[in-house]
Amino acid sequence: MEIMRCENLSKVYQTGESRVIALNGVSLSLTQGSFTAITGRSGSGKSTLLHLLSGLDHPTSGRVFYQGAELYRYRDNQLSVLRRRRFGFVFQSYNLVRELTGWENILLPVMLDSRRADEAYLNQLVDLLGIRDRLSHLPGAMSGGQQQRVSIARALANKPALLFADEPTGNLDGRSGREVLTLLRQVNRELGITLVLVTHDLNVAEQADRIIQLEDGQVARDSGVMQA
Repeated sequence: MEIMRCENLSKVYQTGESRVIALNGVSLSLTQGSFTAITGRSGSGKSTLLHLLSGLDHPTSGRVFYQGAELYRYRDNQLSVLRRRRFGFVFQSYNLVRELTGWENILLPVMLDSRRADEAYLNQLVDLLGIRDRLSHLPGAMSGGQQQRVSIARALANKPALLFADEPTGNLDGRSGREVLTLLRQVNRELGITLVLVTHDLNVAEQADRIIQLEDGQVARDSGVMQA
């Protein structure tokens, strides 16, 4: 079942006389529960595509649909609520609040949404991610891998339908990166969350069900599309 698609998606950045085409007419569809890796060289448009699919940035042209509804027809406040409730985000730099403990960071999206935490579900996440002994620690007292695990738990706290991960292993050593990737794969399989992961690392991309390779803002290869 399709959960998201984009049609002729483009993004152009204009600064004075300079015009940069970051994304150029990309169309694709994502299946519910799938794991898709978006890869390509630096500047290929992969992070731009993730930001447009997830509603973090507006396209210059083209459309994005989530469960049949056009994303950019929502008002800004409606789009913010949709992102908070239905999309989860994991970034390379973790983006944890330094003054909050691991548990408080995990609870943050639920609190911002003025909702009651599903503690049974959150405890399931904590055990799945192996961070129970880090919950009372501030981020400064955690390793990079532990911080990324907490950020994954935070991204999943509101039970999102889609998890967007932008270079989630980029700041980690080889072992921690492999552990985080395994956990993301486990979340995708066990919780049925659609995972979209941006990476420049082909070893990471190869763990996905589908690889979309971008070059110069266009799809150069898509392992999920049958070639003629």
